[in-house]
Amino acid sequence: MAHLSTSVHRTGLLVIQPLRRRYCAACRGGPLSLLVLEDGAPRCLDCADLGHLVFLPRGDTALTRRSREESTLSAVVVRFNRRKGRYERQGVLVEEAGLGRAEARCLADAEARRRRRLRDAQRRAAEDTRFTEVFAAEIRRLFPGCPPDRAAATAAHTSVRGSGRVGRSAAGRALSEGAVISAVAASVRHLDTPYDQLLMSGVPRREARRRIAPAVEEVLRGWREPDSETG
Repeated sequence: MAHLSTSVHRTGLLVIQPLRRRYCAACRGGPLSLLVLEDGAPRCLDCADLGHLVFLPRGDTALTRRSREESTLSAVVVRFNRRKGRYERQGVLVEEAGLGRAEARCLADAEARRRRRLRDAQRRAAEDTRFTEVFAAEIRRLFPGCPPDRAAATAAHTSVRGSGRVGRSAAGRALSEGAVISAVAASVRHLDTPYDQLLMSGVPRREARRRIAPAVEEVLRGWREPDSETG
């Protein structure tokens, strides 16, 4: 094991996970899973007055930081990496009560984050509902003959958050006429023509669109008339 000249590291008290069997120079106990070097000699945690501390493995930065804040006494635990030729941090030793307080603080933060996520989700849901209603109204303005339930369904489908559909595009969010027409045309294409069946039968997308284009335009032309609404 590489030599460490002191048991006090720049981050505080230093405790070592030895790579080979080591015994306490004071009480002769061992082999030691953790030790402190005092004047170059290994000491067990009890003989080093650190036996009351508990080990917290590395990994949770917030919990580690808070545990050290809540502990009057703490130590950094390191182990020598032969391949890299250096000591690497494995975790910390902290007071059990301090760890408990730190865990409570982290749980409180987690609950606060959960509540914030819930509020954000509720806010986004409300925003999405309002946008869907506005999008449906714009469909009805451009296509007064479109059945209301169909307009609502089209708006809901095209404006799903994260879907990448036209309703979530910049043009869609701005309720541009082109985006609204594209959303309605896509609905007609999939629901009122054999477009999907053509694709499933192996017809290339462009050719399938060409074949059903007259049918799509016929439906759109009919929906542009206020008195053409059908169930």
